[in-house]
Amino acid sequence: MSGDAWLILPTYNEKENLEAMTEAASAVLETATGGHFKILVVDDGSPDGTGQIADRLAATHDWLEVLHRTEKNGIGPAYLAGFAYALDHGARCAIEMDCDFSHDPADLARLLTAMEQGADLALGSRYVPGGGVVDWGLLRRFISQGGSTYARLVLGLGVRDLTGGFKCFRREVLEAIHFDSVRSQGYAFQVELTYRAVRSGFKVVEVPIVFRDRERGQSKMSWRIAAEAMFVVPRLRFGRQPPTPPALAAAEVLRGTDGAEAAGEAGTSR
Repeated sequence: MSGDAWLILPTYNEKENLEAMTEAASAVLETATGGHFKILVVDDGSPDGTGQIADRLAATHDWLEVLHRTEKNGIGPAYLAGFAYALDHGARCAIEMDCDFSHDPADLARLLTAMEQGADLALGSRYVPGGGVVDWGLLRRFISQGGSTYARLVLGLGVRDLTGGFKCFRREVLEAIHFDSVRSQGYAFQVELTYRAVRSGFKVVEVPIVFRDRERGQSKMSWRIAAEAMFVVPRLRFGRQPPTPPALAAAEVLRGTDGAEAAGEAGTSR
């Protein structure tokens, strides 16, 4: 796709991962985009010095920029700030990704391939054939997969992985869904973005990925984040919504490592 792809990396106390992640991600994006990419680190005032590391890296890499925020107030607002910055600077697509290697940087190329093949929103999906999780206990598996199933049933969606945070949005999607009005956090934030995209008639494609638990640093997942989704999801379906036509179709699933073979039902497209 034409224009720059922007990878948004929200960070809070990620000094052990940031440099390795930006190096790995930039190598993949360089090849996948022909050099038309940016990485934006959105740091929430990390007390461990993550922001300072990001500034040092930005001074030596023209593809890296840093957005400093003064306090930690959730991954949702961090992504919203990152999206706004990227769009203001000409992004044609914006990618969400964790900075702790839970998402494999190599899969960035597969998300971008899905976009080239016509997706408006490409999701890294753990819960379609070919996807999965490793290094998780039974409780965390239950919370994550159960949360996705709950949201899918309440919202009437065919998307299998609604709570994942590895996504690539076409610019037009973010503009149309009024992302800056989203106030959810954590799982609920991810659910709401996808729900708004499907409801607005955009084509959503699920690309199978394997999610790995972080090896370094501390997980940001909490019971509060999980519980929020239980209350927010029904409000999305039954509360007041923007005047856009419902489009509750199943998402398309891309199989294989190159994303070339498509199977399943296609979502609606604009």
